[in-house]
Amino acid sequence: METDDVPDGTPAADTAALVREVIAAAGVSQREFARRVVMDPSKLSRSLSGTRRFTAAELARIADEGRVDAGRLLGTRPRQKATVPAAGIEGGRPLQIVRETVRLIAEHGFHAVRVADIAQACATSSAAIHYHFPGRAELLEAAVRWCMDEDTARRAARLAEADDAAAELRQLIALQTPRTEQQRRQWAVWLDLWAEAARSTAVGRLHSEYYRQWRETVADVVRRGVGQGVFRAGVDPQAAALTLTALIDGLATHVLSVSGPPSAGAADAMHAALTAHVTHTILTP
Repeated sequence: METDDVPDGTPAADTAALVREVIAAAGVSQREFARRVVMDPSKLSRSLSGTRRFTAAELARIADEGRVDAGRLLGTRPRQKATVPAAGIEGGRPLQIVRETVRLIAEHGFHAVRVADIAQACATSSAAIHYHFPGRAELLEAAVRWCMDEDTARRAARLAEADDAAAELRQLIALQTPRTEQQRRQWAVWLDLWAEAARSTAVGRLHSEYYRQWRETVADVVRRGVGQGVFRAGVDPQAAALTLTALIDGLATHVLSVSGPPSAGAADAMHAALTAHVTHTILTP
């Protein structure tokens, strides 16, 4: 069993029951609720099943999302139903804190972002930030997880719009070409995280797992395309995914090195190069 920092006032089983009430009142799936409170879905599942205890910060974020009194989840308030509305908590919501963290990472770099900077961006105090995220490492990990979840959601939405695997692959290429401010900001975060991944830090391992999932998404699209007959029969999905993602990474790095009006031309060149690669090596002639 994990030994996280746990409040002592409420037994774990009772806390789990209260959290289940909050999730039910939210009217969303357990996975979606985990995304909203910036929590690893597997940790939420284990905490609800009793094999892991919630940390105080996780319960604070859960209470904030469910608009309930955090004291009831933490065991520092009289026991009531967890669906009773609570007074507002000082400062921004957890997702506001996380979004500002992502923006600051993109602008200044992973190691340059301080909790004080995030508090200033959220117009609140460092204490309010620590209420939801006790340490800088946990906050930065939450920011990375949020960024990855957002990317996954956008990717799923785009793929759902496609008629076949060829259209899916075009959508993925468009999503990974840094044209908009949001796309450039996300790529800036990814570039910073590659260095963390190389050092095998907790955030780096999270990023590495996400990157593995991203390559598998591309491989699945290629596999479907071969089955549909829109991609060449002899294409190896895993090899094609590895090559394509490597091209995307290298070309995107170049695009981000160009600022101002020329960046649009660099993005166009990246998109054209990727399209040409897919046409000549993957698409059915």
